[in-house]
Amino acid sequence: MTEQAQHTVVQGGATFVHRGLRTLCLVSAGIGGATIFVASLVVAYSVVMRNLGFGGVRGDFELVELVCVTCASLFLPLCQLNKGHVMVDLFTLRLSQSTQKRIDGFWTLCFAAVWAVLCWRLIIGLGHIYEYGDRTMLLKASVWWAFVPAVFGTGLSSIVALITGLPMISPIFRALEAT
Repeated sequence: MTEQAQHTVVQGGATFVHRGLRTLCLVSAGIGGATIFVASLVVAYSVVMRNLGFGGVRGDFELVELVCVTCASLFLPLCQLNKGHVMVDLFTLRLSQSTQKRIDGFWTLCFAAVWAVLCWRLIIGLGHIYEYGDRTMLLKASVWWAFVPAVFGTGLSSIVALITGLPMISPIFRALEAT
């Protein structure tokens, strides 16, 4: 990330909107991290018990699959807020800072659109998988609930990208910008 991009990273902002978004993003990432941590403890326990001859936790690999798919999207909003996505600025380094900001804003709004489409499709998928009643093989756990955090994470990522991208494009939206 360039030095200019590092200076524009949102670190909370003075506006109510940015403080609220930052809190939501941190809570989302915290829940994701805590969930993955608990799953890692269960897997460690399972491996130790299996090696001691007592047998592991039934369906531990299914648990890992469900937790990973559930938690992956919970980290996305914080990544979007902190502009933690890959940036290729090789061709824009020589442009003025305002032009770079507008280009970054354009791509951030593209991210917002993609996150929104992903959220929409996840909602549709959630409905289908709920109606179908799909369950895991060993744990017999319903699979649909894993979609709920994914919908939340992609939806929040879309909102974050929209609110951070608009001020970069036009001065009309500067009131949304974090200071």
